[in-house]
Amino acid sequence: MYIFTEGEVTEPEYIDIILKHGTPATAGRSVDHHFENDKAVGKHRKPYPMVKDAVITLRKVRREAKDAGLTAKDWNYPEVWVLFDRDDHLNIREAIQLADKEGIKVAYSHPCFELWRLLHYTNYTSSFGGVCTDANGRLRSRPGFAATYGRNVRTVSEQQSKHMREEQVLTKETDKAGQRYKDAKKYAKAINARVETTNPEKWDPFTDVWKFVEEGLLLSGY
Repeated sequence: MYIFTEGEVTEPEYIDIILKHGTPATAGRSVDHHFENDKAVGKHRKPYPMVKDAVITLRKVRREAKDAGLTAKDWNYPEVWVLFDRDDHLNIREAIQLADKEGIKVAYSHPCFELWRLLHYTNYTSSFGGVCTDANGRLRSRPGFAATYGRNVRTVSEQQSKHMREEQVLTKETDKAGQRYKDAKKYAKAINARVETTNPEKWDPFTDVWKFVEEGLLLSGY
């Protein structure tokens, strides 16, 4: 799998955590993942340019797969995923349309990835007004969140919160295995079902990161 992420820190750290602790959906099948834009800066971390870069990568890896004798029916046929947020970006609709046309997989969050993180703590159904700092603030205010950065830590800045901690998404040993992921997925599917427009720029709130977890990383949970 070849991955493009808008965030330089949060999404890659999240992916590393769940691949380390996740449960493969099918025994014997695992994902060899590559962060394709880990050194990218500026516009190359914005949705539409990322999708355009992803198209180039997809064509390359499909040629390599064909040379190796793989077809689209094979479970290990290469995929290219792009993870991005609504934030205040332009061309969100065009980015998703281009991805659909070219066969690029997208995991999209409105207003931002912090919504997906927040759903591991609580259900949330109200609009953020497209403001990511609101989602981040609600995440940082959740009971126990600050303590994941240290036993005596009481407050965490927005910048500090970009760095993921395992305890923020993994289920506690005292709870039912994988319950936090199951709840987050359930909450996400419920809020997504309330979308009333075809314009993804107005899907507030929305996140389908769980599709990336299951369809992309081939995990049943974590």
